[in-house]
Amino acid sequence: MIFPKKSLGQNFLIEKNVVKKILNLLNLEKKMVIEIGPGKGALTDEILKAKPKSLVIIEKDKQLTKFLSEKYSLIKNIKIINADILKVDFKKINTEKNILIGNLPYNVSSQILVKILKYKKLETKFSDLIFMFQKEVGEKIIAKLGDKNYSRLSIITRSRLKIKNYFYVSKNCFFPKPKVDSIVIEFLPIVRKDIRFNSIETLEFITNIFFSSKRKMINKAFSKIFKKHNETAKLLNINLNKRPSELSFEEFYKITEKYEK
Repeated sequence: MIFPKKSLGQNFLIEKNVVKKILNLLNLEKKMVIEIGPGKGALTDEILKAKPKSLVIIEKDKQLTKFLSEKYSLIKNIKIINADILKVDFKKINTEKNILIGNLPYNVSSQILVKILKYKKLETKFSDLIFMFQKEVGEKIIAKLGDKNYSRLSIITRSRLKIKNYFYVSKNCFFPKPKVDSIVIEFLPIVRKDIRFNSIETLEFITNIFFSSKRKMINKAFSKIFKKHNETAKLLNINLNKRPSELSFEEFYKITEKYEK
């Protein structure tokens, strides 16, 4: 019998109605699908019933990989990869556009999301992304300007992804039962014409400086980034008396573009 490993942040989804609700978000028939962290295959079983063109499973746990390999040994259009998703090169999986689905381990979910956001040809590699997050992390992702959860993760995510759908999942739908509820979010990759910076790493750097003193006015943070910070703020029409949580997505993107130049 296989038991979830706390060290890998494993919580197996056991509620079939949640699985169906996830897969009702989109049509998988004849599509290329990649699943991250399949657990014992609750979601995988339903993906296969939807008749995808192919399914690639990425599982870090060797014991689970062996279990899944035996479980799906007679299915031809499935490939199981034993690997850490944070080290996987998506270019080597296949050359077509994919739907990416994952019940992400709580302990590395934001790292996985940022890794995907850094993928240079995101909009040509993926058509849809559906991820399950810990509720607290997910609410930072979906937050808009003015929301209490507005954060670095909100700003970085919106630079490359549009949030299409989301719904909450009770902690009672998992084994073992986690301490918190979860949230499923569906994303669509986008190319924003108003964004002209080159690197997500630069946006990470900028937002880190600002949000490390999130309760203070941004004047000091701005002076760390630009030598002539008052002149630059006027040029960008940025109010230095604001706090980081009062700057819009677009203002952060303008600051990042200016910094790169």
